[in-house]
Amino acid sequence: MFLESIATAVPPHSYRQQECLEALVATPSFARLKPRSRAMMEKILGNGVSGIATRSFCLPEIAPVVGRDAQELNEMFEREAPSLAADALLPALERAGLGPEDIDALFICTCTGYLCPGITSHVAERLGLKGSAYLQDLVGLGCGAAIPMLRSAAGFLAAHPGARVATVAVEVCSAAFYADDDPGVLVSLCLFGDGAAAAIWSDVPAAGKWQAGHFTTIHKPEQREKIRFVNAGGKLRNQLDKAVPGLAAAAVSELYAMRKAEPERVLAHSGGRDVIDALEAVLPHALPETRAVLRDHGNMSSPSVLFALDRAFASANGDRRWWLTAFGAGFAAHACEMWR
Repeated sequence: MFLESIATAVPPHSYRQQECLEALVATPSFARLKPRSRAMMEKILGNGVSGIATRSFCLPEIAPVVGRDAQELNEMFEREAPSLAADALLPALERAGLGPEDIDALFICTCTGYLCPGITSHVAERLGLKGSAYLQDLVGLGCGAAIPMLRSAAGFLAAHPGARVATVAVEVCSAAFYADDDPGVLVSLCLFGDGAAAAIWSDVPAAGKWQAGHFTTIHKPEQREKIRFVNAGGKLRNQLDKAVPGLAAAAVSELYAMRKAEPERVLAHSGGRDVIDALEAVLPHALPETRAVLRDHGNMSSPSVLFALDRAFASANGDRRWWLTAFGAGFAAHACEMWR
């Protein structure tokens, strides 16, 4: 399938890590943490060791989120996720020279909340998609979801020649913030941010267009408990093991060996500083776009790899082939290649 356009969006509320620390320190949730836990958060947020400068949230204030109950967090996701998805999709449509009525299928992936009907229904109504457009929500795939979503879009295009397909990865990670003394929970609270990335695809080739294909996947369900959401009193609580950087590096190395050709650059999910370090240790490529996304937005879960892709276009120059990878809950890792 061929890329017609790509666009990204983040909420209007951007915070430096130090601002996040100052807001959280003033909360009862922070006061209830053990001294070791408070010291961990102060180190990650206050000493610049995370590789993150700023994060954006669908919140005018940070502190209240760690005190909200499950109902309030669910309502926030239902309100903010469709809006953020639309904020990415509208400019993608404009850049492709299309209107919402031109879209034949809409695929949206998310893991930070649940709606039934899904976000696609809300976005279709908000933007005015035609009633015959195919809507598909992908949930439960975690941070790696964007690439399986693209694979689903490629399948739709193969079955419906001439169609135009929109894909959106959207996460309101702040609707899944949680605070307790588990190190993985605290790391998550310090790393994740909100964002969305949209793309328009067709099966129409043209000179200079980027094509996506050769999708590959590795899943290791025996490692499921290392990284997943668990239900904690109705809230989503991220379970994150210290083994994740090594798991990600091993899986990505295995996927890279399956590539069709050598790429000029690799674009990866920005899981965190330690994850990026582990990936660069096993790949013959540095990951500057991935690090830049982490620096400016934190770990946004599924949109992150598409943010890296969007950045790469600014300096594509004579590049002819890229390799994309994303990974997360499952444990699962995915990859695809793009070429022109």
